Amino acid sequence: MRLNAYESSRLYKEKVKAYHDKKLLKKEFRPGQQVLLFNSRLKFFPGKLKSKWSGPFTIKEVRPYRAVELFDPQSETPDRTWIVNGQRLKLYHGGNIERLTTILQLQDP
Repeated sequence: MRLNAYESSRLYKEKVKAYHDKKLLKKEFRPGQQVLLFNSRLKFFPGKLKSKWSGPFTIKEVRPYRAVELFDPQSETPDRTWIVNGQRLKLYHGGNIERLTTILQLQDP
């Protein structure tokens, strides 16, 4: 009975993995595209409503194994580049990124 449970569990895991892998979308990046960078280290800073996406940055070069070289077009030193994992990027479709700051005055009823 235990062997049957192990076997059915293994089959279930294989089916679930195949289902989720089928739903993944492959991202194709090209030099010159603008992207947003996901900041995973933001959790150490206070403020829940801070955006975890920064940018936009421009892709300078796409390297093997999803490594992408980025540069910031608005920085003072245009030769400063860095390499990030392509999984931390998403395409930027344009428009202004607004940082909304609203102060709400709460009153006791």
